[in-house]
Amino acid sequence: MTYPFILEKLTGTSGGRTLLLLSGGTGSPKLLRGLLFYCSGAQVTVIANTGDDIWISGNLVCPDLDTVIYTAAGIVSERWWGINGDTFRTHERLASLGHKEALIIGELDRAIHIFRSDLLRRGATLTDATLAMCASFELSTAVLPMTDDFVPTMIVTDNGEMHIQDFLVRYQQAPNVSQVRCRTGKMTKEVQTALNEHRSVVIGPSNPISSIGPILAVNGMQQALKDRFVIAVSPIIRGEPISGPAGKFMESRGLPVSSLGVAEFYSDFLDVLIVDGRDDISQSDLPGDIELLRADTIMYGVEQSKNLATEIVRILPSQS
Repeated sequence: MTYPFILEKLTGTSGGRTLLLLSGGTGSPKLLRGLLFYCSGAQVTVIANTGDDIWISGNLVCPDLDTVIYTAAGIVSERWWGINGDTFRTHERLASLGHKEALIIGELDRAIHIFRSDLLRRGATLTDATLAMCASFELSTAVLPMTDDFVPTMIVTDNGEMHIQDFLVRYQQAPNVSQVRCRTGKMTKEVQTALNEHRSVVIGPSNPISSIGPILAVNGMQQALKDRFVIAVSPIIRGEPISGPAGKFMESRGLPVSSLGVAEFYSDFLDVLIVDGRDDISQSDLPGDIELLRADTIMYGVEQSKNLATEIVRILPSQS
């Protein structure tokens, strides 16, 4: 199934887009919020992680992908998941009937899941469904899933192997982690086109292992990044992740829980690492020819997002 009018509107053929962002579900959307103040939506393409996708109550939930879309649409909740002002009566009623859902899902959010899942059951790809959702919100920003394949990230713990959402929600990130398994997906033609149209790529301050790692596991992605100017924002300050289980996940890969560990994880293709001004890393610590830049990377609100976006736009090559 294809949607030519949507593809023309969102992916275009003129090469007019100027910024490509690889995104997870919290830090990177906060950065996207700032970038959209300096770039029109039509100039921005986002490739979003789908490793945390999960089927719930018969519908495919794509937490990171949806957070990016809701951010671009200006309706994301203050929690950075779901839709602002949503209600949860269906979720609560299901719970009262003994039907426990793995995630708390609001009514408006659930409507998106139903819409997407219906398209998938009718033969659409995840990319088709995502572009249709973007069109429904009248977005000019192109938001693409990293792959059309279902490739859930699995966490190997002392409680056994589990879906990442079970680790995050059911077990509250408590088990010890020995491995994060990111499955390989096939690169879509839309993602390939986005890469071909950009010589520069920004990796947002998302968890390197579980949010960006699945994107890097897509066939051909790391090789493509080696041929591009890549900027990454570290989500770690002085050995402490800004949020989430990045520490446990990096340790499971044998990486230091630090901006240096982030640089090492991205070292095969990274050109510039942006760290917080309070971080204790220095230029001499970085591997290879990676350049170190400092900025305020904690985005409490819109102004901090705009300030960080300003630093990134400033160093992007004129033709990105």
